[in-house]
Amino acid sequence: MIRNHHPATPEVPAELVATQLKYNGEAGRAFITALPARTAVFLGRWNLRIDGRAMHGVTALVLPVRRADGTPAVLKLQLPDDESEGEPTALRHWNGDHAVRLLDHDPATGTMLLERLDHTRMLSHHPDAHEATLVIADLLAHLTATPAPPGVRRLGDIAQGMLERSSRALPRIPDPETRTLLQDCAAALREVAPEPGDRLLHWDLHHENVLAAGRAPWLAIDPKPLAGDPGFDLWPAISNRFDPDDITWRFDALTATLSLDREHARAWTLARALQNTLWHIEDGNPPEPPTLEIARRLRTA
Repeated sequence: MIRNHHPATPEVPAELVATQLKYNGEAGRAFITALPARTAVFLGRWNLRIDGRAMHGVTALVLPVRRADGTPAVLKLQLPDDESEGEPTALRHWNGDHAVRLLDHDPATGTMLLERLDHTRMLSHHPDAHEATLVIADLLAHLTATPAPPGVRRLGDIAQGMLERSSRALPRIPDPETRTLLQDCAAALREVAPEPGDRLLHWDLHHENVLAAGRAPWLAIDPKPLAGDPGFDLWPAISNRFDPDDITWRFDALTATLSLDREHARAWTLARALQNTLWHIEDGNPPEPPTLEIARRLRTA
């Protein structure tokens, strides 16, 4: 997800500074301090000139640029972490097929030069939530069609970690109904964890990570890739633009388009509800009501 920042310079937006300090502490502070110089290095190395307002997400500075031949692109500078470090691997694997194209990459810093899409035309702006869901379903069907390349995170490792954390975290939930619901989510995960899958997953394909492009109606951006079962990739399309009465419809539309086993996909989607809740509990916060509602409706769907 990206947001506009008004100055058309490589100045670091205050919002990016705040999120880096919040989530990454001293490593985030060091990243922010190095950003102006790092930006200058890559503008020079790749012969780029700034061509618009700076943008940012939670962890990245994104600069519209033009290459020496005038081709529009974006320079993405970020602090790599466990979720984002596989992004260039995934984009190189997809090679522009239903995803933004990677033009260049610096492994040492995680800096990427990417094809420029139309950030003013996000799928989140689409007025029809059902059509938007089908767009994501079609993208996922293509993106998850092949095995993941070496070097990306493995869902099997994440699933095992969630089960271990659940045994410690769930007893701390005071409400018995919520605790039982999440124990059911953990039980569903336990059933499918032995077969975690090997497809290349995007993991974060929500409506703001889908942009329009000149060469295709819609393309995916900002993957947090892992190797696993495509059922684990459905959650963002269900939870984003949240509508409790639309949960089952979206789930059925996604599973049908991706030709997934419904019960298997349901278990992996309940696992995502568990994953989100564990993060909140471990941060000292209560579970989010939309997450619990999705779990309630899919537990018996």
